[in-house]
Amino acid sequence: MADRKILLGLLERARWAPSGDNTQPWRFQIVGDGHVAVHGFDTRDHVLYDFDGYASQIAHGALLETLRIAASEVGLAATWRIRPDCTDEAPVYDVQLSAQPALAPDPLARVIESRVVQRRPMSTRPLTQEQRQALHDAPGAGYRVRSFASLGQRVRIARLLWDNAYIRLTCPEALPVHRDIIEWGARYSKDRIPEQAVGVDPVTAKLMQWAMQRWERVDFMNRYLFGTILPRVQLDYLPAIRCAAHVLLEAKQPLRTLEDRVRAGVATQRLWLTAAAQGLHLQPEMTPLIFGWYVGAGRSLSADPSIDPLAERLSMQLRGTLALEDGFVPVFFCRTGNSAVPAARSVRKDLDDLLIA
Repeated sequence: MADRKILLGLLERARWAPSGDNTQPWRFQIVGDGHVAVHGFDTRDHVLYDFDGYASQIAHGALLETLRIAASEVGLAATWRIRPDCTDEAPVYDVQLSAQPALAPDPLARVIESRVVQRRPMSTRPLTQEQRQALHDAPGAGYRVRSFASLGQRVRIARLLWDNAYIRLTCPEALPVHRDIIEWGARYSKDRIPEQAVGVDPVTAKLMQWAMQRWERVDFMNRYLFGTILPRVQLDYLPAIRCAAHVLLEAKQPLRTLEDRVRAGVATQRLWLTAAAQGLHLQPEMTPLIFGWYVGAGRSLSADPSIDPLAERLSMQLRGTLALEDGFVPVFFCRTGNSAVPAARSVRKDLDDLLIA
């Protein structure tokens, strides 16, 4: 049976699962030997990008899969279920761990901690056949993976991300998110993105830090000083071209329920860890999908009347650029490639800060 010491060791590893802007929307409770409760939450009430909690729920799935993978290394099988009668806003996942001495360790366990976001340009060296096949096989049944690797495809996606970034940088509701998620002057951050990992040069970073203090500054720079140009070039356009491929994970069924979205997070984490195991780095490119969720649901992104028409056009552009098909639901979009290990990264809150009695 997995006692408290073993469970703490597994949670120490599981906490390295990715989450949007390093929000870590979970807390851990050790209920008893072999039983962990993961108390999830989301940020939909104040984060534009957490549409109906979807991003947080996908992160919950990534965490649960990371816990399962870590458990396999010590001969434990981990199974989870959503506690009945909890809400989508505050789901509780009961995880049971049982000894299975013959269980083979999951090979992805070795990259749990080293998996990292690379926001800067990567090599355009094509993926090998082995790497492509590994990525396509990673999510398992119920999903498919498509890659966009040619120069023409990367340029078209760069244009998509350029247009998408204009919305991101001119939407007033996005400003508090951008302002609050960056830890300025930092190389590492336990609960945000450190400035040195954002992907812009020091001059642009200083301008961003100054402008983000007030919306009026952002609006002035956007209107009169071409304020969206430098961030879009450095954060979106160049990285979109400077990579080996863009990768789209799609579900073969609608994501109607909380469990559907959590299982999509399981598939997402398997894809990301597989990329890391293949010696690749990865950067999520989720905002086009997220803005598309708003459009598909007929929901407004912003009180600014100019934003929603832009989002509607972007949704059509996304569908054409990625050749989206009816019957397949985009879950996760990213770019990948070879690069040096990033010199700066988000780390995680200490385990003691994630535990509840």
